[in-house]
Amino acid sequence: MIHVLHLGVVDYATALRLQQSLVELRKQGRVEDVLLLLEHTPVITLGRNAQRANLLKPDDELAAGGVEIFECDRGGDVTFHGPGQLVGYPIFDLREFTPKLGAVAFVRKLEEVLIQACGEFGIPTERVPGLTGAWTRPGEGSQAKIAAIGVHISRGVTSHGFALNVNTDLDYFRLIVPCGIADKPVTSMNKELGRTVDMQQVAAVATRHFGAVFGSETVTMESLDALLGDKVGLPMKPPPELRALFEDEIFLA
Repeated sequence: MIHVLHLGVVDYATALRLQQSLVELRKQGRVEDVLLLLEHTPVITLGRNAQRANLLKPDDELAAGGVEIFECDRGGDVTFHGPGQLVGYPIFDLREFTPKLGAVAFVRKLEEVLIQACGEFGIPTERVPGLTGAWTRPGEGSQAKIAAIGVHISRGVTSHGFALNVNTDLDYFRLIVPCGIADKPVTSMNKELGRTVDMQQVAAVATRHFGAVFGSETVTMESLDALLGDKVGLPMKPPPELRALFEDEIFLA
């Protein structure tokens, strides 16, 4: 079973701390598979293979523009997260699927979720050999990346995940070379459809396809309290209070 939790808008540092805590709980078998769905405040993240040359503005200039910078342990290069982008963090134990999933199979399934979700909104997308993510099919314009994927796997448990551009301000991507790929543009559902897309509807569609692609039942949790109960040694608060909660280490009960 996949427990789905919608967090709203959460800053990157707070979401990262929550992921880390859930990963430890998942390794211990104290929670089932979890899918976090959220939006981030503007942030540029650098994966394990990131090249600083793909960051096109100085750090102080980015900070002055309200854009944070984080190095993280996911795969991939440089990417942007921000409002209007649906970010999904699956905390899955790949060893419990039948058959067991490896890293490549897991990424292919994430791509399939995104491809099917975009297709339901009338946006044909596909894989690109040698690359990850979901890409629009070449038509009158050039092929463009609509969703990025970067994951980390530790002892079979996944973290990080995908970012689907829904109503994202694409100007932010001018601050970087997205995923280190200079010759392919970035797009959004908004741009492809010529209209604003309902984020909650996209989240619901993505959740449904997660269940279908991974062959698991999905259940939406009302809050972190409902998800974690007494699994951690601190009371869980709603998203606006998460940063204050995680200023200190979470101690597992």
